[in-house]
Amino acid sequence: MPVNKLFRPARPHRPLGPGDFLVLLFVTVLLYAGVRLAFRAPEFVQGPEISLSPTALPWYAFLSTLRMLAAYTLSLAFSLFYGYKAAHSRYAERVLLPLLDVLQSIPILSFLPVAVLGLTAFLPERVGVELASIFLIFTSQAWNMTFAWYQSLITLPGELREASDIFRFNSYLRFRVLELPFAAIQLIWNSMMSWAGGWFFLMAAEMFTVGARDFRLPGLGSYLQEAAHRGNTKALAWGLVTLIILIIALDQFVWRPLLAWAERFKLEMVESEVQASSWFYELLKGSRIWGFLWHRIFGALDQRISVWAKRANAQVRSSGKRRPRWFLYILVAIFMGGIALGAAWAGKFLTSLPGRAWLLIAEGAGATTLRVVMALAISAIWTVPVGLLVGLNPRAASWIQPVVQIAASIPATALFPILVTSLVRLPFGLNLAAVILMLAGSQWYILFNVIAGARAIPQDLKYTALLMKLSRWQRWRILYLPALFPYLITGAITASGGAWNASIVAECVAFGGASMYTTGLGALIAQATEKGDYALLFAATLTMIVLVVAVNRFLWRRLYRLAEERYRLE
Repeated sequence: MPVNKLFRPARPHRPLGPGDFLVLLFVTVLLYAGVRLAFRAPEFVQGPEISLSPTALPWYAFLSTLRMLAAYTLSLAFSLFYGYKAAHSRYAERVLLPLLDVLQSIPILSFLPVAVLGLTAFLPERVGVELASIFLIFTSQAWNMTFAWYQSLITLPGELREASDIFRFNSYLRFRVLELPFAAIQLIWNSMMSWAGGWFFLMAAEMFTVGARDFRLPGLGSYLQEAAHRGNTKALAWGLVTLIILIIALDQFVWRPLLAWAERFKLEMVESEVQASSWFYELLKGSRIWGFLWHRIFGALDQRISVWAKRANAQVRSSGKRRPRWFLYILVAIFMGGIALGAAWAGKFLTSLPGRAWLLIAEGAGATTLRVVMALAISAIWTVPVGLLVGLNPRAASWIQPVVQIAASIPATALFPILVTSLVRLPFGLNLAAVILMLAGSQWYILFNVIAGARAIPQDLKYTALLMKLSRWQRWRILYLPALFPYLITGAITASGGAWNASIVAECVAFGGASMYTTGLGALIAQATEKGDYALLFAATLTMIVLVVAVNRFLWRRLYRLAEERYRLE
């Protein structure tokens, strides 16, 4: 079959519906409820002393890794469940995808005061701060994994689905044998990106203050933030060295073995000439103890889940009675009434803002949108060719991959104050620095997804392109770009959200006790957080959500549907 006939034409895109508006209204009410809870938080909170001694770094690194692990476990569970429901039910998709757009658009750092103050209003202080920190790291990890999992499910080849139907797989067997292996490579690469995104926002999640309330947590992020705040470059260097050691250890003992293991799941008729390898994975494969534990623990667990899934499916088939729906109608009526009441209160809260504040929000929204577009454009220019090189050439990937992981994981917020002090004297220096930091917070999402897409291109298609004697440009146009298109859209969606999130730290900077701001929506959110101006914080955050959702709905979602229908390998 010719390579350019592997893709099918797209169907019309579903227009914006009332479900999108309802979801946006629901999240608005939730944000308003969090803001109201923040008023009940304690007026004064004394945080712990953050030591800048290098001897404190091992303990701080251990605490931060535990928070990252807890957030990643929640992110993975959420992604698998949420993406599965959205991909397998068109009715669920109408609610879950708009909700995911809204959730991904909520800026992490503007929601941080709402989460921290809301949780500490009714939980013990330290417990509330720890949970808020884990939750905020979760919000920096979950969305790209969910989009990647959903994209893999909707682009699963039709013949594989038909084969699973012929073998009468139940939902669990289809998930374990077909869907999860098909998505393994992309999930692993996006897991790596999730950890990198978690490190990026770790400083904010572990060191948060509002006026007299000090919600700092001991950890590597708070160490780096404290070093940057004091202008202590020596301590900052020690913290970055510790972080780099952690990243290299994770690469060698976690991510590289997982990538080598996932090679078996590539969808291809011909085995690749050079495959990903890992010395630690080869060591584990030769371990009898590891094999025994794997089969006794995971094998037994898999068998029990399989038996439970069969029983559940049998019960669903044997049950022919329809449950009464009056209870559902009552719940929907209560829910809609609560939404209407909350929306009325939120609207009243927003009307307390003066007209000048809304003009500042509009001006800031325009400036931040322009910076986001610039950051995405620059990201796409270099990440697509580099990602394709890494994905198609395992030898190059063996040394580029660790460098990329380190570069993506180092919190640019730690180095940003130093960058600003060198650029602030230039014309538009602060604006240039803001674009650079937004670029650092978004470009890796595109790169990691492009690498995953390039790794998933079947070897037989590469041989076909060679046999057809396609030129380099023809290979790009006929094979590479169509095969990468779904992954590129997934990366662009999450990169867009990352750029908007990064705007809050990119448009304002504090170093050595001094603060600098530029015009932008992120700067307004940062100033509102610092002053405790909850009305301005709520309005600016809501404006950012509406902008991101509009872009997702009218641009990225249309491209997603195009990827699902036209650029699916069949």
